[in-house]
Amino acid sequence: MRRSVGFASIKPAALMRWLIAIILSISLLARPALAQSILRDAETEALLNDMSRPLIEAAGLRPENVQVVLIGDPEINAFVAGGQIVYIHSGLITQADNANQVQGVIAHELGHITGGHIVRISEGAKAASGISMLSLLLGAAAIAMGAGEAGMGILSAGQQAAMGKFLAFSRTQEASADAAGASFLSKAGISGRGSLEMFGKFRQMEYRYSSSYAETDPYMQTHPMSADRYERLEADYKADPAWAKKTDPVLEARFQRIKGKLIGFMDEPKVTLNKYPETDTTVPATYARAYAWHKAAYPDKAVAEVDKLVASAPHDPYFLELKGQILLESGQPKAAIAPLREAVDRTRSSPLIASLLGHALIATEDPANFAEARTVLRNAVARDNDNPFAWYQLGIVYSQEGDVARAALATAERYSMIGQPQLALANAETAMRGIPQGTPDYVRAEDIALTSRQTMEDRRKKR
Repeated sequence: MRRSVGFASIKPAALMRWLIAIILSISLLARPALAQSILRDAETEALLNDMSRPLIEAAGLRPENVQVVLIGDPEINAFVAGGQIVYIHSGLITQADNANQVQGVIAHELGHITGGHIVRISEGAKAASGISMLSLLLGAAAIAMGAGEAGMGILSAGQQAAMGKFLAFSRTQEASADAAGASFLSKAGISGRGSLEMFGKFRQMEYRYSSSYAETDPYMQTHPMSADRYERLEADYKADPAWAKKTDPVLEARFQRIKGKLIGFMDEPKVTLNKYPETDTTVPATYARAYAWHKAAYPDKAVAEVDKLVASAPHDPYFLELKGQILLESGQPKAAIAPLREAVDRTRSSPLIASLLGHALIATEDPANFAEARTVLRNAVARDNDNPFAWYQLGIVYSQEGDVARAALATAERYSMIGQPQLALANAETAMRGIPQGTPDYVRAEDIALTSRQTMEDRRKKR
C-alpha cells in the first residue's frame, strides 16, 4: 500500500527528472567522472601534442584548441567529456605496446568531438525517457489499482527497454567514432595497425572480466563488442596506403621513455624495480628506476640512475628536470638550481619546469634569489595560467618580499582554480584593498571576486 501511494503521488515532472538522472548515470559508465587526478608533466605533454597534432589537423580541428590531458588512472581507457579535450588514462600509456596504439585511441576520441557526441547525448536520453515515462505511468496506474505484481513488471520491463534504447544510441556513437577515427588516421598517413591491436587488447579484457564471454549480451553494452569493431575496420585499415607505414623511430623512442617514466611514477617501487631490473640498461628502464627509488625515499640511488641518463645525453632538458626535482625534494634546493635553469633554457621556458625552478629558488631561503623566482614564476603563469602550484609559489615569494596584496592575489588565483570560491573571494578582496584601482592586477582581483560570488550563489541555489 505504501509503495502504491508513493508511486501515485509522484508528479510527471518529478518522474522525468528521476528518469533523466538514471539515464545520465548510465551514460557515465561510458564516460568516467573526472574524479581522478590530472597529471602534469612537460615531457609527456610535449609528446602527446606531437602524437596528436596530425590527427587533430586531419579531423579539421585547430591543434591550439584541442587538449590531450593525462589522468592518473591504471585502467586502459580514454574519453571526452565536453569541449575539445581528450582525456587519456595513464593505464592506456603504460599498457600500450607502442605509440601507434595510443594514436588509434586518440583518433577515436577525436571522432567523438567532431561528431558532437557529448552534446547530442540528450537525444539518446530523450528517446529513452519516452519509453520509461510511459512504463512508469502505466506501472503506477496498475499498482494504484491493486495489481502490484503486474505494475512492478511493467516498471521493470520499461526501465530495461529504456536502458536498451540508450545503450543502442551509445553503441551507434561509438561505431561512428570508430569510422571517423579510421578516416583521420588515413588522412594523416598513420597506420591503423595500432588501432586494431588495441581492439585485441580490449577483447582480452572482455574475456577476462566476463564470467561467460559467450553469454555476454552485446545489446546491453555501451560499446560494440571489440571483435565486431575489429572485423568492421580490418579490411579498410589493411587496404589503406598507410597500413605498412612505420611510426617515426624518434617519436617511438620518446613514447617508450614516457612509458617507463610513467610506470616509475605510478606503480609501487617494488613493482617497478621487478619490472625493470638493474640488468636492463635502456633509457626507459633507467628512467623508471629513477622514479622508483625517488618514491621509495632513496635519493642517492635515484640521483645515480638520473646521472646515467644525463651521461648519455648531458643536455637533455627532461633528464636535467628530473635531477633537479629529486635534489629539490630531497632537501638540496641549491644543488637543484643549476640543472633546472638549464632545463628551463632548453625548453624555451617550459611553464611546468619554470615553476619547479621558482620553487627551488624560494626553497633556498636566500633573499638574493627571490627576484629571479618572481620573474620566473610570473612568466610561468603568463604562459600557463592553469597551474595552481605556480600560483602558490608566486604567492610565497610575494609574501617573502612583503607584498601582501599581490600575495593575496596569487592565492586568490590558486583557490579560484581549484574550486574554492569562498577562499578565492576573501583573498581577492584583500588584494583589492592593497592594489591601486584601475591597474591590471586590481581588475583581475575584481574579476575573481565577481566570479567567486556568482559561483557561491549558484551553489547555494542548488542545495
